[in-house]
Parts: sequence; structure tokens; C-alpha cells
Amino acid sequence: MAQQYGFDYELITYKWPTWLHKQTEKQRIIWAYKILFLDVIFPLSLEKVIFVDADQVVRADMGELYDMDIKGRPLAYTPFCDNNKDMDGYRFWRQGFWKEHLRGRPYHISALYVVDLVKFRETAAGDNLRVIYETLSKDPNSLANLDQHAGLTCSICVIVRFDSAVYTYYDIKDLPNYAQHMVPIFSLPQEWLWCESWCGNATKSRAKTIDLCNNPMTKEPKLQGAKRIVSEWVNLDSEARHLTAKILGDEVNPQESVVSPNQSPDSGTDNSVEEEDAESKSEL
Repeated sequence: MAQQYGFDYELITYKWPTWLHKQTEKQRIIWAYKILFLDVIFPLSLEKVIFVDADQVVRADMGELYDMDIKGRPLAYTPFCDNNKDMDGYRFWRQGFWKEHLRGRPYHISALYVVDLVKFRETAAGDNLRVIYETLSKDPNSLANLDQHAGLTCSICVIVRFDSAVYTYYDIKDLPNYAQHMVPIFSLPQEWLWCESWCGNATKSRAKTIDLCNNPMTKEPKLQGAKRIVSEWVNLDSEARHLTAKILGDEVNPQESVVSPNQSPDSGTDNSVEEEDAESKSEL
């Protein structure tokens, strides 16, 4: 793939510290690594990284995002859209604990973000995030498997105690939002992450990336939504399938071809819709 598209890549590894409260499930470990160890998993020569969810379609030059001035902040995320009023009832950060905790700060989505590694290390942002995580994850009121509790689905969840009766739930993807008072976040322009569920169609034409975030109202499977929302999805998916088959020396199965946006997927043959991974089910 690197040869086909002309890019370089390297693999990295980092052993979970023995002194930090450990996670055991693979999905939880992945989510933790992309937040807790940003200052130590990359070489010191690397100055900046951009994280992009695998279910995002990029429609812009990412070099523009890489070169953006994020005003000395170690992290840059896109705030959740607020123009789709149908979703107001699901914007939990506008009420209760989160409203009080954020105190006017934006609540950001974690599907795309920029990390200024130089500033991240200078300000000990990694240490601050790990301290907060350790404190919360070892709290006696926390649950190890909150995704199996009360019907909630999240990756690495803990419970924060307000008083003797009230609790607030959040998972590790919320950690940067929770820690904004210690690790400040630069809010990226809204067009850098568009999501139909939260943004609505009015701003879609300006989107530089399209994220296939879950819709809590319709619970539409992501692959089904991709065919409907992203006009170029059919061609992108076909290209990826053919390249994978070429690399593996396989033939593309005609039955695996994607359904066009104008066709209704056959629930009896489109197994991919039913096989969505745990990560997609844990996202908003």
C-alpha cells in the first residue's frame, strides 16, 4: 500500500507502565494509548502528529491542519456541532456535571485531533493526563466494566462521585475534555470535522473531513450510513477492496461489492453491517 500511494510508515511499540492502572481489554488499551502516552511513544525528533479515525473521509489537504497555528496549546480538537437542533436532547455536556465542570469551555469530539508534541512535553501534559487517569480509574466507586453495566457502551469508563447519591459516567475519550483546566485544548474550526448526526446537512458542503459518528436517534449502522452520506464512499471502498485483493493475491468476490447509495442494501447478504466493531458502537 505504501508503494502504491507513495508514503512512508513506521511501527512503534510501548509497554504499559507497571505503575499505571492497567487495562486488559484490547479496545480499551487502544483508546488509552492514543491519549495517555503521546509524549513517550513517539521519537523526540517528531514535532507534531495528527490522529484521524479510521471511519473518516478526508476531503482536504491535511498539511493545512498540520501547519495550523494552535496558539501554543498542546492539543487541538474540533468542538461538537450544535446546529442540528434535533440532537439537543443528547448533548449531555450542556447540563449537569459536564456543564458545571466545563464552565463555558467547548466539549470536543475525539475523532480527529492535532498534538503539538513539543508543547505537550514542555508542559508535562502527558504526566497530567496520566495522574488524572490514575486517580479516577483507581477510585473505589469506579467500575472495571461499565460497558456491561446499566446498558452503557463505552471503552474505558470510570465514575466520578459528586455526593453520596449522584454519579457521572464518562470514558477515556472524555479525558482530554475533562482535563482542559490542566491540559488546554485549541478548538479547531468546525469544518475540520463534520458529522451528520450532530452537524446537520446545512454545513456539509464546507466539510474538510466527514466522520461517520453514530446517531443515537436512528442507530444506523456505520457502513450503511457511509453509502448514504459520503458520495465518494462507493469508489473508495471499491478501490480499497481491489488493492487488498491485489496485495493478498486474491480475487474480489462480486458478492462483496458495495451497494450504491441509491440502492437498498439486502439485509440477507450485507453481513458487513452486522459485523461493526466494538469501537464504532462505543462512539457517539
